[in-house]
Amino acid sequence: MITIKSFKIKNKEILIAVIFDKKIQGITFSFDGREFLQERITSLTQYLQKRGVNAELKEKESPFPEIVYKILIGDIENKKGLKYLSFEGTTTFEKKVYDTLTKKVKRGKVITYGELAKMLRSSPRAIGGAMKRNPYPIIVPCHRVIASNNIGNYTPKREYKRFLLEIEGVKKWTN
Repeated sequence: MITIKSFKIKNKEILIAVIFDKKIQGITFSFDGREFLQERITSLTQYLQKRGVNAELKEKESPFPEIVYKILIGDIENKKGLKYLSFEGTTTFEKKVYDTLTKKVKRGKVITYGELAKMLRSSPRAIGGAMKRNPYPIIVPCHRVIASNNIGNYTPKREYKRFLLEIEGVKKWTN
């Protein structure tokens, strides 16, 4: 199933799409309208299916986009969103990375790929790969993971990462 909802944040429209069964299978969003959101949904669906997740795109009402939005604006802590995630199609390593990031790096803070790698006895490259494959953006705050000398990459757009950090009050990487 899929639910798509529109919200306003800092004078911008954000469209949030959540693919779910009993729990959230994947999340995507757009600040650039419905056409771009549709591209993101297609990309997410292909990714989930490649990982063996049965992602059905029949539209159905759910509270999930509202939960994602409330996490985005800080009304709900990220770690409280973990219980809604299915973790279907994720590896043991990815689940450990997502869980650690979500519980340890609070709103308004950032961590480098290297620092997170050290916490997990891994490599920065492996952390970057897990961030790139994160099917739960916003709840699992991959936008809070930065390179040691710049903001780092972000799917779908680096400007989205900058805006998400700005919403959370991170000054250094948003000016």
